[in-house]
Amino acid sequence: MKNKQQNILIIGAGLCGSLLALRLGQRGYNVSVYEMRPDLRKVDISAGRSINLAFSDRGNKAMKLVGLEAQVKELCIPMNGRMIHDAHGNTFQSNYSGRSHEYINSISRGDLNALLLDEAEKHENVTIYFNKKCKSVNFEKTTALFKDYHDEDEFVEDADVIIATDGAGSVMRKSYYLAKKFLFSFSQEYLSHGYKELTILPKVNGDYKIYKNALHIWPRGSFMLIALPNLDGSFTVTLFLSYNEGKYNFNNLTTEERVLKFFQNEFPDALAVMPNLLEDFFTNPTAPLGTIKCSPWHYKGNTLLMGDAAHAIVPFYGQGMNASFEDVVEFDAVLEKHKGDWETTFYEYEKNRKKDTDAIADLAIDNFHEMKDHVAHPIFQEKRKIEMALEKEFPKEYISKYSLVTFNEAIGYREAMLRGRAQDKAILNMLAGGVISPNDDMKIVLEKVKKETEAILEDDRIAGLR
Repeated sequence: MKNKQQNILIIGAGLCGSLLALRLGQRGYNVSVYEMRPDLRKVDISAGRSINLAFSDRGNKAMKLVGLEAQVKELCIPMNGRMIHDAHGNTFQSNYSGRSHEYINSISRGDLNALLLDEAEKHENVTIYFNKKCKSVNFEKTTALFKDYHDEDEFVEDADVIIATDGAGSVMRKSYYLAKKFLFSFSQEYLSHGYKELTILPKVNGDYKIYKNALHIWPRGSFMLIALPNLDGSFTVTLFLSYNEGKYNFNNLTTEERVLKFFQNEFPDALAVMPNLLEDFFTNPTAPLGTIKCSPWHYKGNTLLMGDAAHAIVPFYGQGMNASFEDVVEFDAVLEKHKGDWETTFYEYEKNRKKDTDAIADLAIDNFHEMKDHVAHPIFQEKRKIEMALEKEFPKEYISKYSLVTFNEAIGYREAMLRGRAQDKAILNMLAGGVISPNDDMKIVLEKVKKETEAILEDDRIAGLR
């Protein structure tokens, strides 16, 4: 069939672009990928930006699709729950699920990206070019203008289809927006918080300084610190803090003395294992956190936005990479159905997918407030106790919102959000009203939660929210 020889141009060789290139290569298309950065397999380009990520079931679904599940597992460190650190250095673990087989994994962005690039390049029909910056896309002619960083030359590439996986700052999305050739909606919302990457280095013997198999959180109401383990014994630590609000913020943490005082007051146990804090703090950039939504993602059958280029989200559900990987799985299923009819494929893919990417964007904002503040509240801790007990005793009958989103990859994000929010509301309402408690018979609690959840879902249906 002619479509097998069609030329596909992918802009961006990050996680989504390299996975997409691999899958389209497996399908027999001619694929050219253009990446503005150098080849991360040859130079270190982490530069204090999200060195590791949370990898879970939706992402693993994509690895199964391309046959890399076992290789990716080698790069993973299981994290069974959140390790909460209070202001006095006390800790308690809150598991992600009452089912022992459900956990998330810490994985290195660089290692995973390198694996996907290596696998994509094994296909003769896939070529990846580095140091080539996309300047603009002519989506009517299906051409893209690039600049070569080495010789400063500009050149135009054409293709049958262009797919942009060039992240939150997507050049093709900007071309859609600026061209005004069709009705294009775009929203970009920043949190008032930014983030800065820090590090807990391994012990001299290579061991971990704090508990390895957890996502560590220091929740402090309006800000927080988190830490994820790396294979080399280190932790990638991220400070989420307002730019200009509160006693301490990024705009006033300008001296070593002030940074040290901030950590001594708020994160004394973290400071004790971070002798390199000041060097990291003043070397690594402070970056913003934002949500991007847009539509349409495609122009006729010529061009398509995918991954963060179409729907960038804040990192608080650990689903950014997983959502982008799931994009490829969903896209592949529609492509299989419509074999080379790109216009129908793009239209149906967006129609199926956008409601779910909008939902995970909203859930990620919810989880930001949960992690920095709610996890430390007694009523929230009671709710988690009840959920853990329900999942343990009735693993088939009760699934928390977190588990629906993270471990139930057969359910779309939107369905997980609606059901999960209704359950949360039911449990919190009944806890606040003294109708249930963690000490009650869980069979009776389950029946009450189910009944109240269905009542809330029915109200939502009547109100047109479903």
